[in-house]
Amino acid sequence: MELAIREAREGIEQGHGGPFGTVIVKDGEIVGRGHNCVLRDHDATCHGEVSAIRDAGRRLGTFDLSGCELYTTGEPCHMCLCACMWANISKIYYGCTIADNGLIGFRDDKFDKIFGGRDKLEGYMTELDRDECLKLFRDYMSMQHENY
Repeated sequence: MELAIREAREGIEQGHGGPFGTVIVKDGEIVGRGHNCVLRDHDATCHGEVSAIRDAGRRLGTFDLSGCELYTTGEPCHMCLCACMWANISKIYYGCTIADNGLIGFRDDKFDKIFGGRDKLEGYMTELDRDECLKLFRDYMSMQHENY
């Protein structure tokens, strides 16, 4: 998770997007990394998880990320959650919760109310290092930034 936080910090310091960094690990080795680049790329789909999935696919030469674990600073939105499932990510570890994402101006909870279903994913996602990720979110909020 420490590397995901570093990835997020790099992105927010450069004004790429929100405080969402992601690393993907397979067999103890980082195979993908990314951060939110929505503002930089003018691409609403370029969340940290999607960016890292794209990177891992390029590095591994495959769209099938079976056996990979994903570490991300914020609980994935529905788009990212589905992208992880499409990529066959085996496990997701996240720092801040959907509710925490809302506290810093993101609307993930709106989509959760529409789509729901997280309760059916028992064991797939695990909260990890929330306090460290909350510190990242607080730092993000203290910076001048465009929200996304």
